[in-house]
Amino acid sequence: MANVSCGFDVLGFCLDPIGDEMIIRKTAEKGIRITKIEGQDLPLEAHNNVAGVAGLALLEAHPSAFGFEIEIIKGIKAGSGIGSSAASSAGAVFGINELLGRPFTRGELIQFAMKGEELASGTPHADNVAPVLLGGFTLVRCSKEPDVIGLPSPSELYATVLHPKIELKTSDARAVLKKNIMLEKAIQQWGNLAALVSGLYTNDYDLIGRSLVDVVIEPHRSALIPGFQELKKAATDSGALGSGISGSGPSMFALSRGEAAAIRVGESMRQAFLKYNIEFELHISKINPKGIHIISSK
Repeated sequence: MANVSCGFDVLGFCLDPIGDEMIIRKTAEKGIRITKIEGQDLPLEAHNNVAGVAGLALLEAHPSAFGFEIEIIKGIKAGSGIGSSAASSAGAVFGINELLGRPFTRGELIQFAMKGEELASGTPHADNVAPVLLGGFTLVRCSKEPDVIGLPSPSELYATVLHPKIELKTSDARAVLKKNIMLEKAIQQWGNLAALVSGLYTNDYDLIGRSLVDVVIEPHRSALIPGFQELKKAATDSGALGSGISGSGPSMFALSRGEAAAIRVGESMRQAFLKYNIEFELHISKINPKGIHIISSK
Protein backbone atom coordinates (compact mmCIF):
# COMPACT_ATOMS: atom_id res chain seq x y z
CA MET A 1 0.00 0.00 0.00
CA ALA A 2 1.65 3.18 -1.24
CA ASN A 3 1.55 6.90 -0.48
CA VAL A 4 0.03 6.53 3.04
CA SER A 5 -1.70 9.94 2.80
CA CYS A 6 1.13 12.48 3.07
CA GLY A 7 3.85 10.26 1.55
CA PHE A 8 3.03 10.49 -2.16
CA ASP A 9 5.49 8.38 -4.19
CA VAL A 10 7.86 7.96 -1.22
CA LEU A 11 6.07 6.02 1.54
CA GLY A 12 4.52 2.57 1.58
CA PHE A 13 3.90 -0.50 3.72
CA CYS A 14 3.39 -4.18 3.05
CA LEU A 15 0.01 -5.81 3.67
CA ASP A 16 -0.24 -9.33 5.05
CA PRO A 17 -3.11 -11.50 3.73
CA ILE A 18 -3.30 -9.87 0.27
CA GLY A 19 -1.01 -10.85 -2.59
CA ASP A 20 -0.19 -12.70 -5.79
CA GLU A 21 1.29 -16.18 -6.01
CA MET A 22 3.86 -17.00 -8.69
CA ILE A 23 5.52 -20.20 -9.88
CA ILE A 24 8.88 -19.66 -11.58
CA ARG A 25 10.92 -22.42 -13.20
CA LYS A 26 14.24 -22.62 -15.02
CA THR A 27 14.07 -23.49 -18.73
CA ALA A 28 16.67 -24.49 -21.31
CA GLU A 29 15.46 -21.71 -23.61
CA LYS A 30 16.86 -18.30 -22.68
CA GLY A 31 14.62 -15.36 -21.87
CA ILE A 32 11.26 -15.23 -20.10
CA ARG A 33 7.98 -16.90 -21.02
CA ILE A 34 4.75 -16.26 -19.12
CA THR A 35 2.84 -19.50 -19.55
CA LYS A 36 -0.33 -18.89 -17.52
CA ILE A 37 -2.18 -16.14 -15.66
CA GLU A 38 -5.09 -17.00 -13.37
CA GLY A 39 -7.55 -14.50 -11.93
CA GLN A 40 -7.01 -11.67 -14.44
CA ASP A 41 -7.02 -11.15 -18.20
CA LEU A 42 -3.49 -9.80 -18.67
CA PRO A 43 -0.93 -10.08 -21.51
CA LEU A 44 1.18 -13.23 -21.70
CA GLU A 45 3.86 -11.53 -23.85
CA ALA A 46 6.79 -10.81 -21.56
CA HIS A 47 7.45 -7.34 -22.98
CA ASN A 48 3.81 -6.35 -22.35
CA ASN A 49 3.50 -7.77 -18.83
CA VAL A 50 4.92 -6.05 -15.74
CA ALA A 51 6.41 -9.32 -14.44
CA GLY A 52 8.08 -9.99 -17.77
CA VAL A 53 9.46 -6.47 -18.13
CA ALA A 54 10.87 -6.52 -14.59
CA GLY A 55 12.41 -9.95 -15.10
CA LEU A 56 13.97 -8.97 -18.41
CA ALA A 57 15.53 -5.90 -16.77
CA LEU A 58 17.17 -8.16 -14.19
CA LEU A 59 18.49 -10.53 -16.89
CA GLU A 60 19.90 -7.59 -18.81
CA ALA A 61 22.00 -6.74 -15.76
CA HIS A 62 22.84 -10.38 -15.00
CA PRO A 63 22.75 -12.54 -18.16
CA SER A 64 21.87 -16.19 -17.63
CA ALA A 65 22.71 -19.34 -19.56
CA PHE A 66 19.14 -20.52 -19.02
CA GLY A 67 15.70 -18.94 -19.11
CA PHE A 68 12.56 -18.82 -16.98
CA GLU A 69 8.88 -19.58 -17.30
CA ILE A 70 6.39 -17.89 -15.02
CA GLU A 71 2.86 -18.72 -13.88
CA ILE A 72 0.95 -15.93 -12.11
CA ILE A 73 -2.03 -16.43 -9.81
CA LYS A 74 -3.40 -12.92 -9.36
CA GLY A 75 -4.73 -12.26 -5.89
CA ILE A 76 -4.70 -8.50 -6.41
CA LYS A 77 -6.88 -6.98 -9.10
CA ALA A 78 -5.22 -4.61 -11.57
CA GLY A 79 -6.18 -0.98 -10.96
CA SER A 80 -7.20 -1.70 -7.36
CA GLY A 81 -4.81 0.70 -5.63
CA ILE A 82 -3.28 -2.05 -3.48
CA GLY A 83 -0.20 -2.84 -5.51
CA SER A 84 -1.22 -5.29 -8.24
CA SER A 85 1.58 -4.36 -10.64
CA ALA A 86 4.08 -4.14 -7.77
CA ALA A 87 3.22 -7.63 -6.56
CA SER A 88 3.85 -9.19 -9.98
CA SER A 89 6.95 -7.08 -10.73
CA ALA A 90 8.54 -7.82 -7.36
CA GLY A 91 7.52 -11.48 -7.51
CA ALA A 92 9.22 -12.00 -10.85
CA VAL A 93 12.55 -10.45 -9.88
CA PHE A 94 12.56 -12.09 -6.45
CA GLY A 95 11.91 -15.56 -7.87
CA ILE A 96 14.39 -15.24 -10.74
CA ASN A 97 17.01 -13.92 -8.32
CA GLU A 98 16.52 -16.97 -6.09
CA LEU A 99 16.96 -19.36 -9.02
CA LEU A 100 20.11 -17.50 -10.08
CA GLY A 101 21.63 -18.01 -6.63
CA ARG A 102 20.81 -14.54 -5.25
CA PRO A 103 23.28 -12.33 -7.13
CA PHE A 104 21.29 -9.28 -5.95
CA THR A 105 20.13 -8.20 -2.51
CA ARG A 106 16.46 -7.43 -1.96
CA GLY A 107 17.27 -3.75 -2.02
CA GLU A 108 19.07 -4.09 -5.34
CA LEU A 109 16.04 -5.84 -6.84
CA ILE A 110 13.99 -2.66 -6.45
CA GLN A 111 15.57 -1.05 -9.54
CA PHE A 112 14.39 -3.96 -11.73
CA ALA A 113 10.90 -4.19 -10.24
CA MET A 114 10.48 -0.48 -10.93
CA LYS A 115 10.61 -1.24 -14.66
CA GLY A 116 7.33 -3.12 -14.29
CA GLU A 117 5.83 -0.16 -12.47
CA GLU A 118 6.92 2.10 -15.29
CA LEU A 119 5.05 -0.09 -17.78
CA ALA A 120 1.92 0.04 -15.62
CA SER A 121 1.84 3.76 -14.83
CA GLY A 122 4.33 5.51 -17.08
CA THR A 123 6.51 6.42 -14.09
CA PRO A 124 9.23 4.23 -12.53
CA HIS A 125 8.28 4.76 -8.88
CA ALA A 126 9.44 2.55 -5.99
CA ASP A 127 6.93 3.24 -3.23
CA ASN A 128 4.98 0.02 -3.92
CA VAL A 129 7.73 -2.42 -4.89
CA ALA A 130 10.02 -1.38 -2.00
CA PRO A 131 7.72 -2.57 0.83
CA VAL A 132 6.88 -5.72 -1.14
CA LEU A 133 10.56 -6.64 -1.37
CA LEU A 134 11.73 -5.35 2.00
CA GLY A 135 8.60 -5.73 4.16
CA GLY A 136 7.20 -3.30 6.71
CA PHE A 137 7.19 0.47 6.10
CA THR A 138 9.65 1.89 3.59
CA LEU A 139 10.67 5.42 2.67
CA VAL A 140 12.01 6.16 -0.82
CA ARG A 141 14.53 8.98 -0.48
CA CYS A 142 15.38 8.85 -4.18
CA SER A 143 13.91 6.83 -7.07
CA LYS A 144 16.42 7.55 -9.85
CA GLU A 145 19.09 5.41 -8.22
CA PRO A 146 16.85 3.81 -5.59
CA ASP A 147 17.76 4.85 -2.05
CA VAL A 148 15.21 3.19 0.23
CA ILE A 149 15.09 3.27 4.03
CA GLY A 150 13.28 0.66 6.09
CA LEU A 151 11.13 2.16 8.86
CA PRO A 152 9.85 0.54 12.05
CA SER A 153 6.20 -0.40 12.51
CA PRO A 154 4.47 -0.13 15.90
CA SER A 155 3.35 -3.60 16.99
CA GLU A 156 -0.32 -2.66 17.47
CA LEU A 157 -0.73 -0.90 14.12
CA TYR A 158 -3.40 -2.45 11.86
CA ALA A 159 -4.68 -1.49 8.43
CA THR A 160 -8.27 -1.69 7.23
CA VAL A 161 -8.60 -1.64 3.44
CA LEU A 162 -11.86 -1.31 1.53
CA HIS A 163 -11.44 -2.26 -2.12
CA PRO A 164 -14.32 -1.35 -4.47
CA LYS A 165 -14.33 -3.77 -7.39
CA ILE A 166 -13.89 -1.11 -10.02
CA GLU A 167 -10.69 -0.30 -11.91
CA LEU A 168 -8.87 2.99 -11.63
CA LYS A 169 -5.70 3.00 -13.70
CA THR A 170 -2.68 4.58 -12.05
CA SER A 171 -1.98 6.54 -15.23
CA ASP A 172 -5.50 8.04 -15.14
CA ALA A 173 -5.20 8.87 -11.44
CA ARG A 174 -1.90 10.64 -12.13
CA ALA A 175 -3.47 12.63 -14.96
CA VAL A 176 -5.69 14.60 -12.53
CA LEU A 177 -2.74 15.83 -10.46
CA LYS A 178 -1.36 19.34 -10.77
CA LYS A 179 2.28 19.86 -11.76
CA ASN A 180 2.73 22.77 -9.34
CA ILE A 181 1.59 23.24 -5.74
CA MET A 182 1.49 26.22 -3.40
CA LEU A 183 4.45 26.58 -1.03
CA GLU A 184 2.06 26.69 1.94
CA LYS A 185 0.65 23.25 0.97
CA ALA A 186 4.13 21.83 0.39
CA ILE A 187 5.28 22.92 3.86
CA GLN A 188 2.21 21.36 5.47
CA GLN A 189 2.71 18.13 3.52
CA TRP A 190 6.37 17.57 4.34
CA GLY A 191 5.68 18.49 7.96
CA ASN A 192 3.07 15.72 8.11
CA LEU A 193 5.43 13.24 6.44
CA ALA A 194 8.26 13.99 8.85
CA ALA A 195 5.91 13.71 11.83
CA LEU A 196 4.50 10.40 10.56
CA VAL A 197 8.01 8.94 10.30
CA SER A 198 8.72 10.20 13.82
CA GLY A 199 5.52 8.58 15.07
CA LEU A 200 6.56 5.23 13.60
CA TYR A 201 9.93 5.40 15.36
CA THR A 202 8.49 6.44 18.73
CA ASN A 203 5.32 4.29 18.71
CA ASP A 204 3.31 7.48 19.08
CA TYR A 205 -0.10 6.46 17.75
CA ASP A 206 -1.62 9.89 18.35
CA LEU A 207 1.13 11.54 16.31
CA ILE A 208 0.64 8.98 13.55
CA GLY A 209 -3.05 9.86 13.47
CA ARG A 210 -2.45 13.62 13.39
CA SER A 211 0.03 13.18 10.55
CA LEU A 212 -2.19 11.12 8.21
CA VAL A 213 -3.28 14.23 6.33
CA ASP A 214 -2.77 14.73 2.60
CA VAL A 215 -3.27 18.32 1.40
CA VAL A 216 -1.64 17.83 -2.03
CA ILE A 217 -2.91 14.65 -3.75
CA GLU A 218 -6.11 13.63 -1.97
CA PRO A 219 -8.10 16.78 -2.84
CA HIS A 220 -7.75 15.90 -6.54
CA ARG A 221 -7.98 12.11 -6.52
CA SER A 222 -10.82 11.82 -4.01
CA ALA A 223 -13.32 12.89 -6.70
CA LEU A 224 -12.53 9.66 -8.58
CA ILE A 225 -13.56 7.43 -5.66
CA PRO A 226 -17.25 6.70 -4.95
CA GLY A 227 -18.21 7.49 -1.36
CA PHE A 228 -14.83 8.89 -0.43
CA GLN A 229 -16.01 11.45 2.10
CA GLU A 230 -18.52 9.07 3.69
CA LEU A 231 -15.87 6.38 4.07
CA LYS A 232 -13.40 8.82 5.58
CA LYS A 233 -15.98 10.05 8.08
CA ALA A 234 -17.03 6.49 8.93
CA ALA A 235 -13.43 5.55 9.66
CA THR A 236 -12.84 8.60 11.85
CA ASP A 237 -16.14 8.28 13.74
CA SER A 238 -15.41 4.62 14.55
CA GLY A 239 -12.00 5.35 16.04
CA ALA A 240 -9.42 5.10 13.23
CA LEU A 241 -6.17 6.96 13.72
CA GLY A 242 -6.53 8.28 10.19
CA SER A 243 -7.48 7.27 6.67
CA GLY A 244 -6.86 8.04 3.04
CA ILE A 245 -6.50 6.74 -0.50
CA SER A 246 -4.65 3.47 -0.94
CA GLY A 247 -2.11 3.97 -3.71
CA SER A 248 -3.86 5.73 -6.59
CA GLY A 249 -7.30 4.37 -5.58
CA PRO A 250 -10.06 3.35 -5.74
CA SER A 251 -9.23 1.43 -2.55
CA MET A 252 -9.20 3.30 0.73
CA PHE A 253 -7.27 2.52 3.88
CA ALA A 254 -7.53 3.36 7.56
CA LEU A 255 -4.93 2.78 10.26
CA SER A 256 -5.99 1.79 13.77
CA ARG A 257 -4.41 0.85 17.07
CA GLY A 258 -5.19 -2.82 17.63
CA GLU A 259 -7.06 -5.49 15.70
CA ALA A 260 -10.38 -4.92 17.47
CA ALA A 261 -10.35 -1.25 16.48
CA ALA A 262 -9.45 -2.15 12.88
CA ILE A 263 -12.36 -4.59 12.69
CA ARG A 264 -14.74 -1.98 14.11
CA VAL A 265 -13.51 0.58 11.58
CA GLY A 266 -13.97 -1.95 8.79
CA GLU A 267 -17.59 -2.62 9.74
CA SER A 268 -18.31 1.10 9.84
CA MET A 269 -16.75 1.58 6.39
CA ARG A 270 -18.66 -1.42 5.06
CA GLN A 271 -21.99 -0.01 6.23
CA ALA A 272 -21.17 3.40 4.72
CA PHE A 273 -20.35 1.89 1.32
CA LEU A 274 -23.30 -0.47 0.96
CA LYS A 275 -25.57 2.24 -0.47
CA TYR A 276 -23.37 2.62 -3.56
CA ASN A 277 -24.30 -0.85 -4.87
CA ILE A 278 -20.72 -1.55 -5.90
CA GLU A 279 -19.14 -4.88 -5.06
CA PHE A 280 -16.23 -4.57 -2.67
CA GLU A 281 -13.76 -6.49 -0.53
CA LEU A 282 -12.72 -5.63 3.00
CA HIS A 283 -9.32 -6.58 4.39
CA ILE A 284 -7.93 -6.32 7.92
CA SER A 285 -4.15 -6.60 8.02
CA LYS A 286 -1.20 -6.23 10.31
CA ILE A 287 1.84 -4.62 8.74
CA ASN A 288 3.76 -7.49 7.10
CA PRO A 289 7.35 -7.27 8.40
CA LYS A 290 9.03 -9.66 5.94
CA GLY A 291 7.38 -8.91 2.60
CA ILE A 292 7.65 -11.33 -0.29
CA HIS A 293 8.65 -14.89 0.58
CA ILE A 294 8.90 -18.42 -0.78
CA ILE A 295 5.78 -20.50 -0.11
CA SER A 296 7.33 -23.78 -1.29
CA SER A 297 10.13 -24.94 -3.56
CA LYS A 298 10.80 -28.15 -5.49
